[in-house]
Amino acid sequence: MTQEDGGLDSLVRKRIRALRVAQGWSLEELATRAHLSQSSLSRIENGQRRLALDQLVTLARALDTTLDQLVETADDDVIISPMIDGTHGAMRWPVKGDPGMSVVRRRLTEPPPENLARMRAHPGREWLVVLSGTAVLMLGHRRFRVETNQAAEFPTMTPHAIGAEGGPCEILGIFDRDARRGHQREADAADTRGADA
Repeated sequence: MTQEDGGLDSLVRKRIRALRVAQGWSLEELATRAHLSQSSLSRIENGQRRLALDQLVTLARALDTTLDQLVETADDDVIISPMIDGTHGAMRWPVKGDPGMSVVRRRLTEPPPENLARMRAHPGREWLVVLSGTAVLMLGHRRFRVETNQAAEFPTMTPHAIGAEGGPCEILGIFDRDARRGHQREADAADTRGADA
C-alpha cells in the first residue's frame, strides 16, 4: 500500500487485529496460521511494517475472509434509501454486500391464488418476514400461515404465491439474484399486459 492510502492502511490494520481478537486468537496463533513470525504480525498490526499484498492475501485466508473484504473502503453509505415502485405498491432496497440481492417491502390485501396456473416459478431462493398481520404462502398445493414476526424461506422453482389472510399484512421479501430477476420479468410482463388492455 502506498503512502496516499494512509487512511485505508490504518483501517486494514485495525481490521486484521479486530478479526484476530474476534476469533479469540493470540498474535502467535494467527502468525502460525498465516505463516508469519509473531514479531512481523505485531509490526503489521501496529503500523511499524509496510503492508505487502502477498501478506494481506495470506492473512485474509487465515482470518477466513477475502482480500476484497479486508481492504474495502469505509466510504460506502451506511444508510440506504428505498426506491419506491408505486405501480406495484412496493419499496425496494438493494443489498450492497451482494448487488444481486434486494429487499422489498410490500403491503398485501388479497389472499393468494390457490390455482397452480396463477402461481409463479423461477430460479432462485426467497425469504420473507411478516411485519404485521398474517400472510399465506402457497407452495404448490401446500398452504402455510406465516404470522407477525415469523419468517419463511423457500426455493422459487416451486410454484408459489403470497397473500394476506384476515386483513392486510405487510412483509419484507428478500430475493437472491435469480429470484429478483424472475420477479422483475413477471412485473415487466404485467406492465405490458396492462398497456395492451
